[in-house]
Amino acid sequence: MKLIPLPAFDDNYIWLLHDGQRALVVDPGDAQPVLQALQREGVELQSILVTHHHGDHTGGVAALRDATGAVVFGPARETMPEPLTRLCGGDNVQAMGLNIAVLDVPGHTAGHIAYFCQPAGESPLLFCGDTLFSGGCGRLFEGTPEQMLASLEQLAALPGATRVCCAHEYTLGNLKFALEVDPDNAQLVAYTTTCRTRREQGQPTLPSTIDTERQINPFLRSNHPSIQTSVRRFDAQGAQQQGIFATLRQWKNQYR
Repeated sequence: MKLIPLPAFDDNYIWLLHDGQRALVVDPGDAQPVLQALQREGVELQSILVTHHHGDHTGGVAALRDATGAVVFGPARETMPEPLTRLCGGDNVQAMGLNIAVLDVPGHTAGHIAYFCQPAGESPLLFCGDTLFSGGCGRLFEGTPEQMLASLEQLAALPGATRVCCAHEYTLGNLKFALEVDPDNAQLVAYTTTCRTRREQGQPTLPSTIDTERQINPFLRSNHPSIQTSVRRFDAQGAQQQGIFATLRQWKNQYR
């Protein structure tokens, strides 16, 4: 399987996965980069997977469906471009010989879903939309901190080698904040250097891995004493009244 992050807009990635003949695409906010990649790779688009309803993830769906005849899959509980097959946690998608598990991960939006699969002989793949980012997590536009924390805990429990295919190149900004929260984390410091080098060379920082995120992502480490100490230093009253995770997310919202 060949995995390709297709840049779109300012910082989106549309994920293309193909086996040399058949392809699937995840969160195509723009059809044009996908159509160009299909032609370049010489593959046929069969499936379109969508994680949530935001326009930068759905804007190219109709054009791709019309151009290729691909089948569209998306969340059951959100307004989506019709027609599509609606999915929720516990469902499975069969595509390109893969059994793709659907996970409910509300928080960024109320009905956000993610897709997890295990290509034969390869590391697992997670297409997580705007729920989990490398070094961060999505803003809470519709869900609650409790929902987002539960969603992130579900993703953190996946196999450590799982490749984390986020939908935005937010990594360096997230790591700047993570270092503010967790400055003595040696793995975080090293990972930040690696990611800076990748971006300087014009390369994406993604995919990350679940193992990496467990080590460096403060939103997956909100039960760690060092994170809790930093959050209480930032807003002791908020940490007591709203909880560590909610206060951490609020800190990130206002961080510059």
